[in-house]
Amino acid sequence: MGSCCSCLCSRNRDSKYPPLLLAENEREAISALLQYLENRSDVDFFSNGPLRALSTLVYSENIDLQRSAALAFAEITEKDVREVNRDVLEPILILLQSADSEVQRAACGALGNLAVNNENKILIVEMGGLEPLIRQMMSTNIEVQCNAVGCITNLATQDDNKTKIAKSGALIPLAKLAKSKDIRVQRNATGALLNMTHSGENRQELVNAGAVPVLVSLLSNEDADVQYYCTTALSNIAVDEINRKKLSTTEPKLVSQLVNLMDSPSPRVQCQATLALRNLASDSGYQVEIVRAGGLPHLVQLLTCNHQPLVLAAVACIRNISIHPLNEALIIDAGFLKPLVGLLDFNDLEEIQCHAVSTLRNLAASSERNRLALLAAGAVDKCKELVLKVPLSVQLEILACFAILALADDLKPKLYESHIIDVLIPLTFSENGEVCGNSAAALANLCSRVSSEHKQYIFKNWSEPNEGIYGFLLRFLQSGSATFEHIALWTILQLLESNNTEINSLIKENESILSGIKNLSASQQQTQQNQGQVNNPDLNDQFDDPKVELFNLTQQILQILG
Repeated sequence: MGSCCSCLCSRNRDSKYPPLLLAENEREAISALLQYLENRSDVDFFSNGPLRALSTLVYSENIDLQRSAALAFAEITEKDVREVNRDVLEPILILLQSADSEVQRAACGALGNLAVNNENKILIVEMGGLEPLIRQMMSTNIEVQCNAVGCITNLATQDDNKTKIAKSGALIPLAKLAKSKDIRVQRNATGALLNMTHSGENRQELVNAGAVPVLVSLLSNEDADVQYYCTTALSNIAVDEINRKKLSTTEPKLVSQLVNLMDSPSPRVQCQATLALRNLASDSGYQVEIVRAGGLPHLVQLLTCNHQPLVLAAVACIRNISIHPLNEALIIDAGFLKPLVGLLDFNDLEEIQCHAVSTLRNLAASSERNRLALLAAGAVDKCKELVLKVPLSVQLEILACFAILALADDLKPKLYESHIIDVLIPLTFSENGEVCGNSAAALANLCSRVSSEHKQYIFKNWSEPNEGIYGFLLRFLQSGSATFEHIALWTILQLLESNNTEINSLIKENESILSGIKNLSASQQQTQQNQGQVNNPDLNDQFDDPKVELFNLTQQILQILG
């Protein structure tokens, strides 16, 4: 505060302003303020006498007094940041209108200090603070620029302000200042641009203001803070499909730059670069491009790092990349299977487990070679070990993976031998309908096209564990749910079409199952008769009616059973 005291006592040293005699109220204000400063620890400068004294200096025509007031506000607000009222903000906003760079710098600094408080952020914008701040951002004075942009950055952290800032005309000067040679201005400007990327509407304003090429160009900046702000902003911008399409045509070097940043010495830059690639990889073109740009070696390395946010970002990214069929074999050949299986033990964060299982499921989608590699890496055994004790979200992903794997005839023998049925049957009792349905779907797939050499697995699990396959079929036939009834009937049909006499006997000789099938047949037939649909297919599209499908399944089964 010493500089403020000296200013209060100084004579005018600026030749631009002629010396002015002090008015009586100005002398009184200076005298009072000097006394307040002597006892500053006990003084509330935001009310009563101290605020009136400062305001008197603000409205003075003497530039030295205005400077003193601005400097006093700047220093006071550095040490005392709290919610203030309009009476405090009004004189600071008046100072922002000054043509003097010293006043501008200090006033912007004071406002930026107060803008740390959420209530103040809202009030500053409500009182029209954006317009003078935008003017000061375009000042030729670097210090004024720095403080003005810093204040805008703080204001932009408040959700209520973001749209107002986006539509205020601030984005174009912010994008320009992001290229400033002064690192403080750069950091503040890129930080402000980042704060504007948290809603779709504001992101579009940012794109329209031409900020994207600036952000991309700054990815190669040597400052880790600037890199972080830019990668995070671009990651948020890439959330929107319309922006991803524009980026793919206007920023051909974006992917390679982000891939390089995955090797940054700054973990938070690495993380945001990886998340940006994850968002871009929502589109198939980017899924291929990231692999071609050399992204896989970086990602497989990040999967085994000790920084949890980086692991999450990497596994989320590879999950999206693995969606593309052209990438499946390349991912496996790059050594991803072992670390992905290892992540299934990541009990601290189920999101990591979910992405890991989802990636494994994608890799198993289209190739026998890939599925066998998955099995060899221990993925099935690990999933079987965990599925009964993991959180619901992970359980659902594992069951979806099992259902995909069970569709492959080449893998069924291995799945039988892994005793996967032992965990699927208990899960058909789940209170969660999706878990129940997914486990039943996987079980149904395992019951299709059962070969003679593997029929013993059906026999072994026919009545155990938990009443076995028989109990699952009976419960689903009697469930009253069209979806579950369909799964049960389809499973029975698959077992019968295996053309194995012993398996067929399990169904033919089970009165409970036969009764369930016949009851469903009669019920569906009665429903159709009541609706006037029997023998009148033109009334409705019967093939889209689940009740018609259920009836047809019962007829196919009864025909086979004779």
